[in-house]
Amino acid sequence: MTHNVGIWIDHRRAIIVSASEGVVTTKTLESEVDPHPRYSGFPQEGRGEKRYEAHHTERLHQYYDAVIGQMGHPGAVLILGPGEAKLELEARLSRASSASSRTVAVEAADALTEPQVVAHVNEYFRLAH
Repeated sequence: MTHNVGIWIDHRRAIIVSASEGVVTTKTLESEVDPHPRYSGFPQEGRGEKRYEAHHTERLHQYYDAVIGQMGHPGAVLILGPGEAKLELEARLSRASSASSRTVAVEAADALTEPQVVAHVNEYFRLAH
């Protein structure tokens, strides 16, 4: 059974909405990624800005992989969000081996509640198909 997935995402959490023939499920994933303040400090014991950035990037990749793992194999994906996370997830998804046959759309969206995300995703896929 083909399903569509809508994801509202920022660096702190992702709301994943899966819609299939009138059945809608949601799941929220909380990120374990620390806020990304500017690096300030001096290198101590080999821990400089590059190492800090590499660690932060790796944590984001793990978060995006966890989100992608919750999607299953959708026919189409809508990614929503207020900042860079939606574009970073799109890039990560495009590198995934199973991404070649799915349609991916990205839209800017402010902070939304779970019911707002569900409504937006349902409306998007109702109009798109």
